[in-house]
Amino acid sequence: MTVVRTVDYHTAGEPFRIVDLTYGGAPPVPGDTVAERCATAIGPGGSGTAPRRGPLDDVRRLLVQEPRGHAGMYGGFVVPPDDDGAHFGVLFWHKDGYSTACGHGTMALGAWAVDTGRVAAPDDGDVQVRIDVPSGRVAATVHRSGGRTTGVTFRNVPARTSARKVPVATTLGMAEVDIAHAGACYASLPARDLGLDVTPASLPALVRAGKEIRAALATHPGTWHPDGPLLSGVYGVTLYEELPDTPFGPHQRNVTVFADGQIDRSPCGSGTSARLALLAEDGRLGEGEDLLHESVVGTVFTGRVAARVAEGVVTEVTGTAYRTGEHLFSVDPQDALGAGFLL
Repeated sequence: MTVVRTVDYHTAGEPFRIVDLTYGGAPPVPGDTVAERCATAIGPGGSGTAPRRGPLDDVRRLLVQEPRGHAGMYGGFVVPPDDDGAHFGVLFWHKDGYSTACGHGTMALGAWAVDTGRVAAPDDGDVQVRIDVPSGRVAATVHRSGGRTTGVTFRNVPARTSARKVPVATTLGMAEVDIAHAGACYASLPARDLGLDVTPASLPALVRAGKEIRAALATHPGTWHPDGPLLSGVYGVTLYEELPDTPFGPHQRNVTVFADGQIDRSPCGSGTSARLALLAEDGRLGEGEDLLHESVVGTVFTGRVAARVAEGVVTEVTGTAYRTGEHLFSVDPQDALGAGFLL
């Protein structure tokens, strides 16, 4: 009987299921770096959203499919870091495969590392958890007060814009999208350009538009990353709407559609980084200003540009992450459903 232990969190409503491969319960992943391990997990001839089947991918499918998971599940395999400069590494996954970046997952991992004592933290003050992900080294600064975690700030790899106002045809009409890389590639556009608003009632149309835009940009040169195919291709499509500015800067609400139509319940951490790169290029984020970024369920991230570097802008995104439980999942060999199913 297969047994897999997980610890679950949510960050601003988006789930994150943690499997510590150093604990056991899943096969090890060959590779000298996290990026190599990610490529190994995907397998030769596979892609981030169409991995080749293998022992590790069986575990991923077990945890995202019903009856143990659901189509909106997200998680990560904790693996060794690239070197001693990080506390650990992680391979991010979702219902369709693997991703190279995940801001909400990084925040959850920071809280998990402190909660479990993997990284020592003060009762009051901050501690930085350094994590190697397929797109590079990121950090989660965990904020503490009275012995409790009160928030987490995700510091991403540099984000940059790569294309502006790219025309895309959808069944709702023509749209112009902007493309930015922030550990993964995101296309973004105002929802109103397609006659939509960012509300739960509009989710079916938003998902359909996101999938069409992602498919239409499959060969666009702006989606390719100089470091190779692992970081190339549109991962998510962010449809946003403008809200009245706050005294501290812009205010937007978004839904990010990623993988094969998965919806981010949070404002999307790395997607927020991509939005910050675009807003900075447009001159809408002055020094010391923040983006108040809402999700479709009303949760909030606060994002800012921390530095400008040759590769783009270094962004910081702050939110909250909470533990939701622990699981010891098993598969009975007599179970006809095996690893499960998706609806």
